[in-house]
This record gives sequence, C-alpha cells and structure tokens, in this order.
Amino acid sequence: MNQMTSLSRRGFMIGVGAAGAGLTISFIGVSRPALAKDAGVVPEVNAWVHIGRDDVVTIRIARSEMGQGTLTGLAQLVAEELQCDWSKVVTEYPTPGQNLARDNAWGEMLTGGSRGIRNSHQYVREGGAAARIMLIEAAANRWKVPVGECTARDSVITHAPTGRTVTFGAVADDAAKLAPPLEVPLKDPADWTIAGKPLKRLDTADKLNGAQVYGADLKLDGMLNASIKACPIRGGKLKSFDQSAVMGMPGVRKVLAVYDDAVAVVADTWWQANSALDALPIEWEGGTPYDSAEFETQLEEGLRAEQAFVGNKQGDVEAAFASAAKIVEATYRVPHQNHACMEPMNATAVWTKDSCKAWIPTQDGMSALAAVAEAAELPVAQCEVYKLHLGGGFGRRGGSGGDHVGQAVKIAKAMPGTPVKLMWTREEDMRHGFYHPTSRALVRGALDAEGNLTGMHIRISGQSILAALRPEALKDGLDMVTMQGLAPPDLAPGMETQALKYTFPNLLVDHAMRNPPVRPGFWRGVCANQNAIYLDCALDEFAHAAGRDPLEFRLAYMTESPELQAVLKAAAEKSGWGKNDGVHRGLSAFYSFGAYTAACAEVTVDEAGALKINRIVAATDPGMAVNPQQIEAQVEGSFVYGLSAMLFQEVTFKGGEVQELNFDTYNSMRLEHMPLVETIVMPSGGFWGGVGEPTIAVAAPAVLNAIFAATGKRVRHLPIKDQNLREL
Repeated sequence: MNQMTSLSRRGFMIGVGAAGAGLTISFIGVSRPALAKDAGVVPEVNAWVHIGRDDVVTIRIARSEMGQGTLTGLAQLVAEELQCDWSKVVTEYPTPGQNLARDNAWGEMLTGGSRGIRNSHQYVREGGAAARIMLIEAAANRWKVPVGECTARDSVITHAPTGRTVTFGAVADDAAKLAPPLEVPLKDPADWTIAGKPLKRLDTADKLNGAQVYGADLKLDGMLNASIKACPIRGGKLKSFDQSAVMGMPGVRKVLAVYDDAVAVVADTWWQANSALDALPIEWEGGTPYDSAEFETQLEEGLRAEQAFVGNKQGDVEAAFASAAKIVEATYRVPHQNHACMEPMNATAVWTKDSCKAWIPTQDGMSALAAVAEAAELPVAQCEVYKLHLGGGFGRRGGSGGDHVGQAVKIAKAMPGTPVKLMWTREEDMRHGFYHPTSRALVRGALDAEGNLTGMHIRISGQSILAALRPEALKDGLDMVTMQGLAPPDLAPGMETQALKYTFPNLLVDHAMRNPPVRPGFWRGVCANQNAIYLDCALDEFAHAAGRDPLEFRLAYMTESPELQAVLKAAAEKSGWGKNDGVHRGLSAFYSFGAYTAACAEVTVDEAGALKINRIVAATDPGMAVNPQQIEAQVEGSFVYGLSAMLFQEVTFKGGEVQELNFDTYNSMRLEHMPLVETIVMPSGGFWGGVGEPTIAVAAPAVLNAIFAATGKRVRHLPIKDQNLREL
C-alpha cells in the first residue's frame, strides 16, 4: 500500500534556528502565515540538516534503516542539494516524540512499501537546497558581495571574482539568523554529483567492525533482562504458573503475567531469565485449533465459488471463453510464510509514573510510540521512542508488529525506574508472527485459433490482510492489497504504483476471501509476490500451449508499457534468450511498487530431480537511481528472499500450533544455493519507483518457468523443497 506523505512543498515552513553552535535548517509542517497568526507561538526548530562549526553535517533521517540502504540514499539526496563534503556527513534518527511535538515535521515515519526514498525525496532535497542558499547568503553578506557571485561545493563557499573562500561551518551561525527561502529550486538530476553515484554506505563500517548497536545489543545502566512465553495457540489464555518453582534460580528477580496470554521472567541476564522460563510450570487454556492442511479445502472451494470481490475487469471475459479455440487452466498455491527476521523481536523500556521511554528497532516510529503510551497508560507526550537499526524487518516490525512493544512496557511497568530489555526466543518469534497469507489461484486463458490470448481470468482464493488489520481500508469489501500488480490504475488512490502493465483484450481478476484464524501481515513484497507467480507462470503456460515463444508472447501484451518491454528485453538479451545452447531459461516481468522489473533464470535439473539455479539476469527500472550500487545489492537480496520462499519456506499449523519453530525447519538460501545474479539498472527517469521489494516478485516465476524449460514439468505448489522435479 502506498501512502503519500502529508507534507507538500507549499505546506512547509522553512524555519531557522541556532541550536547552540551551528546552523539548523528545519521544516515545520505548517505554513508561515499560519504561524504568523499566533504571535504567541514560537516556531519550533525541527532539524533536517545541522551544520556544526567543525563542518560536520548531521542529516536527520526519518525512515528506518534495516539493511536496505535508505539511510545512505536519503543522505545523498540532501548532500547533493547542500553541496557539502560527503566525507563529513553523519546521520541520526529524529524521535517520534519530537515529530509529534513539532507538528509532524518529519511527516511519515513508517518505513515499508519500498517508499523510503520515493515518498521522501522532494522534501529532503528541499532541506539540503534551503541550507545551501542560506549559507551562501551568509557568506555573501560577510564579504559584502552579490549572492549571485558566490557558489558552494564540498562544504566550501567561493566568491569567484576575488577567489575568497569560507567553509560552511564558519558561516553556519550567521546563516542561522537569516530568513529561510520560501522558494527552493532543486538541481536537475542530470547535474547530480553525489546522488546517482554508487557511494559506499554510511553504515557499512560499523556493521563490519561490530560497532553497530541493534536492539538485541543494547545495554543500559542497571538494565535487567526478560524472556517471555505466550500461549502457543492463537486466542488461548494463560491459566496459571508456579513462580515458586523458579524464584530461587540464579539472577531471577520477578515472574509475572503479561496481559492475559503470556508469562515473563525478569532476571539479571537474558540467559538466566530464559532458563527460568523454561523451568517454569505453566498451564494454558483455550485457543483456536487451526489446521492449515484442512484449510486447503476452503481455499479450493473458493476457486470455483460464485461470490468473489472484483478487482480488475476489462472487456467481456465470458464471451472470450465462449468463443475460444483452446482454453488453458492451471491452479497455483502459496503457503503461509514467516518474516523470520535474523534479530528476534525485542524492545527495551523504562517506566516511571511520569514517563516511559523505549528503545526499539522499529519500522514505524509513530505506531511504536502509540503502543508504548497505551501499554504505559500514560499520555503520549510523556513517552518517547528511540529508534535503533533493525536486524531485519520485512514488514514484521511495521505498524502491525507492536505486540512485543506492549509486552516490554508492561514488564517494565512492573519494575518502576528500572530499564528492562525483553527479547523473544527464536521459537517465540516463529510461533507468534504475522504470517504471509496463504492463497490459491485458478488461472484460465482463452486462446484463439492463431494462438492469441483473447481472455484471462485469475481467481484468487485466500486470506485478506486488510480484513484482519485494517478493515476500514477495504473498498466495498475488496482488499486492494490482494490485487497488487494486477489492479487497474484507478482502483484506489495510490494503486497506480501497483497496476497491471500487461494489456489483455478481456480480463477478470477477482478474490474469494477465505480467512483462516491466523493473523496475517505485510510480508516483504506482500501480494505482488504470489500475483507475479500466478500471472507470469500462467502466461508461460499459455505461450507454450499456443506454440509461441514466451518472450514474443509476453511482449505482445506489453504494447502500452514500453518500460516493462524494455526491462524484459534487456534481461532476455543479456541472458542469451533464444540461443540454441542447451541452457534452460525462464522469463518473468512484473510491475509493482512503482518499478518495472524482469528476470531471466537459467537452471539445471539433474536426473535425480535436484535443482540448481545457475544464473539470473535481472533488469530494473525504478525511474530514478539514487545509488546504483545499493540498487544492485537490493536486487541480489531480493533473489535471496524470493528464492528462499520458493525453495524452502512454509509455515504449517496443526492443532493451532506452528510446526516450524527454527531455521532447521524453516530454511533460507545458503551460499551453496545462491546463483550468479547479474543486475541491469536502467532508470528511465521521470518517476520514483521502489527498489527493496519489486524484484522479489519476478524471482520465483522466472525460475519456475526455467524448470519447465528444463524438465517439461510445471511446479504449481510452493515450496519446492519436497518435490521431485523429474516426476511428471
């Protein structure tokens, strides 16, 4: 889902304030006239850019860094407009409490949907440009020369006629006293010297030398540690526990119930807390005995159900099928999947009767702050959240992932004035996720006598994320997230970045909602992943049924999307598509999160049915490329994520309990599985697309289509792990 920031250029006031030493450029989410009406209100300073007298440039980044590189990319955009010395740039997070106190100055603080840069680029660039203008003006005033005779580069301002120079830090205080510009022209991307370049990430060194502090690493003076167990069956309750059995164990300070469905142990160290928790007699009661294997019957029934929510309807599909020379149909299935972040859920909190502070690796600072305040039973203004880098997010630590935050605060509330860090075990993390929805799809294609696709019907049967998490966002009952990549551009505001870019003469995409008692979540790539499988594998089947080349067949239905055609052609050409060289290849192309992506996979399947993915050529057009090296890294990471899901990952439920509790049964790609990935970054300009998620969508269908090329077998149920690819 895309949510445009509430900030706009005209909605900004650019405020200036000297906070101690240096210049602070701030954006305040109200207009200057609005502030002027209330003379008693002193404009708050809300810094995006701070320049110290030592020339160190601190750029405050509202989005969370979870490995995707947003922190560096956004800093590049600010630095580009500021024209500062990149070697002196550092970054930091503003806090959600500051954002709230300063009238939403940083706008949207949620990081997800591949919109960290594409929804922030305008106002962060304006922040850098405004600072540059003011610094130049301050220098010109000092020299008593026209502003137009001065320029800035690498944190140095130069007066060309005289050759005089001064650094940003030397005029920062003077600049802070100037009125900020209300009109802030931005550089043409063609003139970029910092943005658009493959600069090294700002956080690499700390991650390599171990200096980076994640939530799991955090230590505070006097801090205690907590481990927790919640009822293993969703909806079940805590019946009883016998704390006397563990209170004498080393380091144990407290045993307590948390809400009505969990029990926690607090101890000096986390190992002591978790050991005591393992020894603690606990009784649970109730819960919903969900069985995912049995739920398959409901999914299957949904494929042929009469009632379904229509997401995209073009032309007359029924007529197309009635007059078809050939009808091809296939059923695909994807299972529940878990985020399985490498760093399990954790949060650290300290509570007093007057305040509550929490340190959280979170994708959504504002939601985390709300969760802290609610659990602390204090006004939001008396609470604060300090964001930390995330050891994996993938949607788990977004707006729907605050369950552990509330637990941490409740535990801290039982230990007033003492910092307490709650960290889940891996097993607790696997048991209590927000799982990627399971679904099936029946895809039917109508072909005429010449092998043209005259109609397509995609029936999706499966769970709705919005129905569970944001029912108010349903549109006449339709879950728009279910339509990612298959939607018409006008389905809803923001859905144009999730629109179907193929053009078919007759089309129907609908959704038979079937909701199991499992809480769903926004998993990296969300529904674009399975929708790309449903669409692109079906197209491959249709092409072969029509006796046509899969590349030529796809291109014929992309005539209204030259960008999608371009990435598909680029991937196919570089991979050697069409060569009679014995290499088995498969194609995929998809549009999601505002970016065009395509892949050509090359695989080998031996006589025993073992799969090896040898090489993948991927092409992506995200419109603008702020850091091409990071985009390549994101594309490679997308294949790790997408192929892990395709090969191994499935969460099953039996009796309401999750069966896969660690990485031995919920595997991920290892080095031995990783193919060579060759990435083509081909930004066509004019729009800002996502990077972190779009390529995941093409990973599985490209490989699945290559498996067919190698074996003649269609793999339609995922994951592949237990399937013999040679048995037809």
